[in-house]
Amino acid sequence: MRFLVLPLVIVVFAGCSGPKDKPTLPTNVLGSCSYTNKFAGGQECREYVGSWTEDSASKDCTNQKDATFAWAAACSQGVRVGWCLINKPGAEMRVGFLSTSCGDAKTGCEVFANGYFEAGSACGGNAINDSASSIPVFQQPERVCKAPLPGEAPGQSEGGQVCTWQAVSGCTEENRRFSDYADCSIVISQRPYYPAPEDPRKAQPDERLEDPAYASELTWVKKQVLSSSCSCCHGKDAPKGASNWDVDGEGNFANGFHDRGVAMGAGWIRSVGFGAYPPEQNNGFIRPTLEHPDGTIFPSTDPERMRRFWLAEATRRGMVQADWANDVASPLDSQLAYVPTACSDTEGMAADGTLKWRYGKVRYLYVLEANATSPGVPPNLDLPQGTLWRLDVPSSGGTPLENGTVKYGTVPAGQVQAFPADGAAPAALQSGKQYYLYALTDVAQPVTRCLFTAP
Repeated sequence: MRFLVLPLVIVVFAGCSGPKDKPTLPTNVLGSCSYTNKFAGGQECREYVGSWTEDSASKDCTNQKDATFAWAAACSQGVRVGWCLINKPGAEMRVGFLSTSCGDAKTGCEVFANGYFEAGSACGGNAINDSASSIPVFQQPERVCKAPLPGEAPGQSEGGQVCTWQAVSGCTEENRRFSDYADCSIVISQRPYYPAPEDPRKAQPDERLEDPAYASELTWVKKQVLSSSCSCCHGKDAPKGASNWDVDGEGNFANGFHDRGVAMGAGWIRSVGFGAYPPEQNNGFIRPTLEHPDGTIFPSTDPERMRRFWLAEATRRGMVQADWANDVASPLDSQLAYVPTACSDTEGMAADGTLKWRYGKVRYLYVLEANATSPGVPPNLDLPQGTLWRLDVPSSGGTPLENGTVKYGTVPAGQVQAFPADGAAPAALQSGKQYYLYALTDVAQPVTRCLFTAP
């Protein structure tokens, strides 16, 4: 299960929140790259400025879809939607949106790339409604129970039903298919998805399929994957085609994995950030947790057996664990490790308790102890120890919160206080003490993460 590249293809979550003021980028255009956005499918062109070399720019361009690289040349297409100005040291660039909607372009730039969106003529200036974005709202997990399919054995839940968490970390009962008992569209709202080709090795003959022991183990691995939500994006259930590998494809589906996917299966790349249910709530399937972070990315009823399979695949490919020491499975893991710094003048808390973030509307708002772990995804990472107050906008029908309209401890009409869960007032803040403000446009989409001093 892989958390895929987000709408603007550059993921820089590990940095600070996106700039409020327009950055000053170097004016020298060193080269350009025209490509198709992997997630949204729109046409984009990026201009490399600052300290890029021809080699580093070429490698960056190669990672894009349907890319054409041009050194010593600016983007030749007319950019009418707008530009995303990214002032990341050593990787400064201007990304021009050619066919994306104005709302998606603005959201992709400001939320995902931590950039500054400069609207073009087609968007009528910078006053763009954030709600114009078509990026799906994160649907909170829900446990659903259904009768078993005709011909299948009774389920393990009350009344013989099959109960499944509709979540990235959710699994249905072993030897059943996830999509038969859960809604994959809910899962896809929780993790950006786009179709992507398998590794070219998938087309090569594989003599291991003639080995009964290997074939049996491959069948077990495949069944485990089919019972997990991984199959929503990596099989026939994917709405636009499988992404990176296809569990339903012919031949040995393991050969369709790129090396990075194998490294995650082997547990060489930590994947705690996807979240995890206790196995007794997840039909016996186990995933890595903060308490037990090492392990395969694939939920499994036998994690060590699953890990051995992918370790053998890594060995066959000549892969070395040390090569993946500094990699993370997804931006979700980077967010958990984020260390906040002091809020800017436009962030934090005003004298009357009003909370301020950088820009845009938000759906989740936290105030935490200064030393709390950064929030992650449900079910086990979205309410870290040290949370003092959390405000949620319902995923269905809720209106995102405007900057400067929420006071600490006050719940606006139509919103939900997720903590304290009993509706009690949150702990009073101590004047002069530092606290952690965490504001998100949506789950996994932070816009402000900083430390403020209580007035």
